[in-house]
Amino acid sequence: MSNAVIRPISQETPVFREAPHNLEAEQALLGAIMVNNEAIDRVSSFLKPEHFYDQLHARIYAAAAKLILGGKRATPITLKTFFQADPPAGELSIPQYLGRLAANATTIINAEDYGRTVYDLAVRRQLIQIGETMVNTAYDSPIDAPPSIQVEEAEQRLYELAETGKYGSGFEPLVAAFTTAIDMANNALMRDGGLSGMPTGFADLDFKMGGLQPSDLIILAGRPAMGKTSLATNIAYNVARNLGSGEGSGNSNGVVGFFSLEMSAEQLATRILSEQSEIPSNEIRRGKISSQQFDRIVEVAQQLEHLPLYIDQSGGITVAQLAARARRLKRQRGLAMVVVDYLQLLSGSSRRAQDGRVQEVTEITTGLKALAKELSVPILALSQLSRQVEQRDIKRPLLSDLRESGSIEQDADVVLFVFREEYYAERDMPSQPNTEELAKWQARMESLTGKAEVIIGKQRHGPTGTVHLQFTAEFTRFSNLAEQERLPERRE
Repeated sequence: MSNAVIRPISQETPVFREAPHNLEAEQALLGAIMVNNEAIDRVSSFLKPEHFYDQLHARIYAAAAKLILGGKRATPITLKTFFQADPPAGELSIPQYLGRLAANATTIINAEDYGRTVYDLAVRRQLIQIGETMVNTAYDSPIDAPPSIQVEEAEQRLYELAETGKYGSGFEPLVAAFTTAIDMANNALMRDGGLSGMPTGFADLDFKMGGLQPSDLIILAGRPAMGKTSLATNIAYNVARNLGSGEGSGNSNGVVGFFSLEMSAEQLATRILSEQSEIPSNEIRRGKISSQQFDRIVEVAQQLEHLPLYIDQSGGITVAQLAARARRLKRQRGLAMVVVDYLQLLSGSSRRAQDGRVQEVTEITTGLKALAKELSVPILALSQLSRQVEQRDIKRPLLSDLRESGSIEQDADVVLFVFREEYYAERDMPSQPNTEELAKWQARMESLTGKAEVIIGKQRHGPTGTVHLQFTAEFTRFSNLAEQERLPERRE
């Protein structure tokens, strides 16, 4: 027999709560616009017809905006032609109601305040709608439907709402841009090394680029086995280390967000541990280490415990999801830099995917560039190169080698190529021993072993050229060349 307690049905009438709105503010704003059409310039950048609670008010605002945009006057007389077939608004006809709005308007000084009130209340109503949708979806979803999908959809809607109105602040005086440029120059002057951006940890690369610049989309491209993921990991570690020590640029309170779409977080962590402990990563993974080496790994891990580097290892995400997660990280932790490994593993919207891969990649690169500007952080995105590199005698990559190169080259502020000639030279080993060709090959390998090139193929705000680095394959580590190797050859 069931022991459930049957509760009596409450006789209380549920309290009906009307959605937040302010009809007086809407009326005051519309009256101000009809009295002086210049009032619309104070609100048109953020206020849309759908933000009005009263549908008639929304239509009046839309009609007034249409007239003013067309260079005509918006008055009760010119507006009434849009509402000839409308029923009366209460006891007043629409022309009478328009006249009453204009007659009650006193000044346009408060027009922007009225507009902000209307806008803020509209946002609150959208929050209520999102909350109701979350509740109804949670109640009505099939029992086998994963709740994580609903959480992600709700989160995306909330972040889209949070970012509404933040894109573009309109025109700003040139003096404001001058101030920003002077502040950047002053930061470079005061900082060691004369960098205006965040140091990558590679002296010659920083010298040519001035560090990683805020709002830049930086493409790092290379063929497989060239070491582009290793270089990106090295840069991310160097930036995070500087942030942790309080060095770097003005984003010293932020973190580095690393979107690893191909490798797991554990694999990235192993690479960093190998680099810092100087123990080959393949030996760490296979357990072929001594107890002393294990102690060294533990010691390094403890030293890096508070490194401000955060890894998202989710695969197959869209550029919109990546943007939402980057915004969330910035709100929660602060954000100084984003790394994406790699661009071709992102997906665009389903509509763009139907248009073809080139259009989808265009959406991705455009989205990453917009995100870099919005968050004011550099975004380092890795990219593959097409196979046509392998078919040439000279293997050094060119801008035309970028996959779907049109949008990538166009949207990027900086394009870097990683190139290790040693990789290709190894495959040219002569088959006959003890020959002159073998001796030449050995001399060539000796000059190339451990050397890498970072080719700056494009840079909006600086020179192009080639930077030479040291590459230690067993530790997956790039480093500055020794000083004597960086000097030009002497002429006798």
